Order: sequence, then structure tokens, then C-alpha cells
Amino acid sequence: MQPASAETPRAAQAPFTWTAPPAARGLFSTRGELIGAITCGVLLLLGVIIHRWTDLDPRRVVIWAGLGVGSLYGGRAALTSLLSLRFDIDVLMIVGAWLAAYLGHPEEGALLLFLFTLSGALEDLAMQRTKREVEALHKLMPTEAVVFRDGDWTTAAPETLVVGERIKIRPGDRVPTDATVVSGESSFDQSAITGESMPRHVKAGDELYAGTINTDDPLEARVLRPASESSLQKILNLVTQARELREPVQRIIDRLSQPYAIGVMVVSTAVLLVWWLGVGRPFENAAYTAITLLIVASPCALVIATPTATLAAIARAARAGVLFKGGQSIDRLANISSVCFDKTGTLTFGRPKLYEVHPVAWSDGKQLLAMAAALESESTHPIAAAVREAARERGIEPAIVTDTDHTAGRGVGGRYHGCPVRLGSYRHTEELIPVCFRNRVQEVLTRIQDRGHLGVVVAHACPEHPGGGQAAVLIMSDAVRPGAKPLVSELHRLGVKPVRMLTGDNRTTAERVATMLGLDRFDAEMLPGDKVAAVRAMKEDPALHQGRSGVAVIGDGVNDAPALAAADVAIAIGSIGSDAALESADIVLLSDDLAVVPWAVKLARAARRKVKLNLFFALSVIVLMAITTLVASLMGRPVPLSVGVLAHEGGTLLVVLNSLLLLRIPGVHAGESRESTREALARAGASVPQPTA
Repeated sequence: MQPASAETPRAAQAPFTWTAPPAARGLFSTRGELIGAITCGVLLLLGVIIHRWTDLDPRRVVIWAGLGVGSLYGGRAALTSLLSLRFDIDVLMIVGAWLAAYLGHPEEGALLLFLFTLSGALEDLAMQRTKREVEALHKLMPTEAVVFRDGDWTTAAPETLVVGERIKIRPGDRVPTDATVVSGESSFDQSAITGESMPRHVKAGDELYAGTINTDDPLEARVLRPASESSLQKILNLVTQARELREPVQRIIDRLSQPYAIGVMVVSTAVLLVWWLGVGRPFENAAYTAITLLIVASPCALVIATPTATLAAIARAARAGVLFKGGQSIDRLANISSVCFDKTGTLTFGRPKLYEVHPVAWSDGKQLLAMAAALESESTHPIAAAVREAARERGIEPAIVTDTDHTAGRGVGGRYHGCPVRLGSYRHTEELIPVCFRNRVQEVLTRIQDRGHLGVVVAHACPEHPGGGQAAVLIMSDAVRPGAKPLVSELHRLGVKPVRMLTGDNRTTAERVATMLGLDRFDAEMLPGDKVAAVRAMKEDPALHQGRSGVAVIGDGVNDAPALAAADVAIAIGSIGSDAALESADIVLLSDDLAVVPWAVKLARAARRKVKLNLFFALSVIVLMAITTLVASLMGRPVPLSVGVLAHEGGTLLVVLNSLLLLRIPGVHAGESRESTREALARAGASVPQPTA
């Protein structure tokens, strides 16, 4: 049995494929090892009972049989280590057990192998628990896709899909691979991937991610990537690789484990010789003390102290849509003292959202929005998308507009009921705005621009209306992401300060966002090099480091690459489909909800506390039991081998159980129902004024 270090063949995970790996079977599987341990324990107990109630010799046979069963697993692992020229814990345990039996204590040797094999099986089960948390993502992949081939719809395996093929996604279906919607609208549940509780509305042109579930209407999509290159497959590969990366502490322990094991054997041998030849103890007593020391000083708990906590944290984070790239990323995040955010695409969505239609005088805001939606029906511009989305959210159907045309740099125009209508800048629409409205429109535009918002004018010249027409200002803003409002206070509560924004946007817009979110500091109109210089200055400023020294940079994973590279820990947000984010960042946040940032910091710090507690406990047990064994032996009251075994294996199991508590850490919105989560997200964006039309 090899302790559950991720360096051992048992813990190394094969790359994910499209077929879920079958459960291990056979004599030396985890299940087989568990059954073997139980068999060894039953035989040992039976031997003890026979000895207690009878004087029959068969008890020796039963106990030796239990020792043999335990040796089957421990001996196999020890032989594998020796053939690989390694001297490790498996060798120590099998040597200790058989030396105890040789000295006339087969029951204590059997007890050692019973507990050692049992703890090894339980450790493997615990590791499989963390593995299952991650492999839940793997189960999101469907086994078939509905694809249009040879003039008809047919079912096919996802791995056979070719880029450009049309697929149909029915209500309840999972998306077989990344695709782009070509017709239809629906809502998709991607909570299992991103941790978001609210379904995502998609329409023509939107991207669908592998493994997400269609919750509403059927739609058609075009394959964007092969199944082997889908965003979900990349995430699975990333998490698999993260499980194999080691923290600095663990790398040191891994390097020292073999020399330590050899050292334990040498010291135990020296104790045997000193106690026998120097102190004058009988050989059996000296050997008994040496064997007890060998067992209690073995570093089982020490070896698994770090990987169990690290893997549990990676698994828990992946379930919440936070991808840690190994133990180093966890350690760095736990150590941050300040954080820098990009604005566009990070604190905000990076696209305008129409939140108010401001009609002038007697103008009809709903009618003008319907005209605007019609004018922008074919445009791919972000402003056009915001206009169409606003009309759809308000239940307004686009008006029937004819003779549409586009004026580069100004806007669009057309005719509604035979009268001209225009949408765009003030200069583009001025001709159609009634003269008595023009000053008012300019005042509104000036006011909203001073606030850092964007104003677009829609005007309709029509004799049927008083003054010959009507006009409205469509007020837009780059909306903040969910969870951004409480972000600063949560980070401050964790001792992370300052929370700073670095943006290339204009100062007015940056100030509006910084004031809205309560940021400690902001810098605007920055070039990429300016951001890098700001991050480096923060890293070198001793006033910012109070017990912690890390500076985190959170960006969209593409435009912020230089600043991300300069940071102690780089975090990309909302990037489930971004190759750049998945490849370059230390941590990837798959959801748009910024509330996961302080949650991830809490998880990282909890994981680091678990590692420290595990190491402290493991070292304490080793040092305390080793000293007790030697002192008690010199005092003529040797520590029973069975007590040493219980202390050694009990410490190992306690370390594992302590680490697994990380899997029970509540989620970002723990205890909230779907409806209350909706309200929380609404509160996060409450600074955006409610529409008036």
C-alpha cells in the first residue's frame, strides 16, 4: 500500500476521454484492498477471541493467516518500490510487521498491516471522492447528438461531429460540443460548469458551450469546434493537470520522503544496537523498541498532509466554477494583500446596455424604441444589440421600417409610415428633431455624458405629431457584473486592500464605476505598459503588505495579458470559451458573478490552514510518539507496538478526514433559493436606473 501521494501510480489520473473510466476491479483495486483489510481484521479478531476463550493452538494459524492477507497488499507495494530502487513507507511497514512476527508478536504485525491496508484503502476512497467532484463535469457530456446529414436529421456520437455541421438541440438535451446558434432562442442551464444559478438566454449568433442544458425551446446550431477541443474538454484537461501539480511544501516532502524513510530505518537499527549492546537490554526487547520507533516515525500522515487538502480544494472550487491550476495557485491566492481589476469585460460586461428611454416632451418612448429596434435589426454593432435586447426585455416588437440605410460614423435611417426616422449621433438626427426639442436633447446628452454614460438619439419627423415629430435619448451604460457591488466590502473583510481599478477607458466613465462600487482607488486612460508599471509598484510597496505580500490582477484574459503576467497571481474571469484565459491565467473564473472572487480567496486560505494543521498534527504525532517510545523503553515500560500502530494510522486517517472537510465549504450563494439568488443578482446591479419606457 502506497500512501495517497499524488506522485504514486495509483493517484496519477489518466487524461479524460469521452467514455467515463470504469471503476477499478480485481484483487488489487481499492475495493479489493478494502475487502482484504477487512478480511485481515476479521482473522486477527477471530484469533484474539480464540486465544481469550480457549487454549487452542489454531489461534496462531488464524493470526498468521491475517498477517498473510495483510502482507499480500503491503508486500506487493513494498516489492514494487524496491524494484524501482525506492525505499519508502511501504517497505518500512512490511519490515516492521514481519520483524514483530519474528519476535513472537504476529498479532501486532497483523494489526499493523490491517490498519495500514485499511487506512490506505480509505485514503484511496477519499481521493476518489475528490476525483468524483471533478469527474461530475465529465458526466455532463452527452452520448449522442442530433445532426443534419444526407438531407435528414440523425443521431451520431459527439466525437464524430465536424466543424460547420448543423445540430439540433431539443429541450432537455445537453450541447454535444461548442456551437453557434443559427436559428431559435432558448435558455440554457450552465450551472454545473460555471456555478451560476440563473439560466442564460441565447439567440442567433450566440455561442453554446458543451455540456450545458437546453431548458426551454428547441433551436439549431452550427458546430464551432470538434468535441475533443470543446471548452468543457479543455476545462477537464486543465483540472486533471492541476491535480498533478505540487505545492512547494509538497515538492520538498516528496524529495525528502525517501531519504527520510532510509533515515528512519538507520535510526531504528541504531536504537536496536545501542539498546542491545550499549544499554544491555535483551535482544528481543531492543528489537521491539526499534520496531515500535520505526512504525511511529514513518511519515505516512506527513506525506499526504498537503495533497489531500490541495486536491479537495481543487475539486470544491471546480464544482463552483473556479479552476485552480494546481496547489501553487491556491497558495498564491491565499497570500494576496491587494487586488487590481480591469474595468471593461471584468468589473463590467464590456458591452453597452440600454437602461432608460428618455422621451422628450410628448414623444412616445415605446414607439420610438420599436423604431430603433427595427433600424438596428440587421446590425452587429454592440449598440444595435443593446437596442434589440432592451426592446425584447420590454416586450416591444420592432416596428415596420423601410428604406433603411447606414451613414458611416453617424448612424442609421429609414422610413416609418412614410416619414423619415433616424438613430445615431445628435448631428445625424438633428434635422428630424423638432426645433423646440433640440436644446432639451442636447442638455440630456451633456448630462448623461458627464455621468460617464452613452447617449444615442432616435428621432421621427411626422406631421401627425405636435411640432411635426418626436425624439428620445436612449441612455446606455456598460453594466457592472453580478456580485460587483458587495465585492469591495467582502475583500476588505478578508484584509485585501486596496481594491484598485486599472482601465484604459476615459476618466469620467472610470470614476462613475469606481464610485458606484466603492473602489479604494482607480486609474484611467492607461496603456498596457502603464498597468504593468502600476502592478509592479504595488508589489514593491511595503505599506501594502501586512502579513501577506501577493498582488492579484483580475482581467478578461486577453487584453490584460501584460498586467496578468506581472501579477503574483493572474485571474481571468468569465472566460469559459476563452483559450487565452484557460492557457495564461493561474486561476480561471467561469462565471460572470464576481462574488466568486472573495469566495475563492476564502477557500484558498481555508486550504492553506488545513495544510498547516495537517503538517503540525503529523509532525506532532511523529515527534511525540518517537520520544515517548524511547523514554518509556529506558524506564522499563515499553510502549506496546499496538499503541504505536494505532497512533500512526489514526494520525493518517485524521489528516485525510480534516482535508475532506474542504468539500463541505458552502457555495457562493449558500442557503439561497433560486429566487433569492435572482434577487441578489438584481441587487448587485441596483445602481442601474430602471427604464422609464
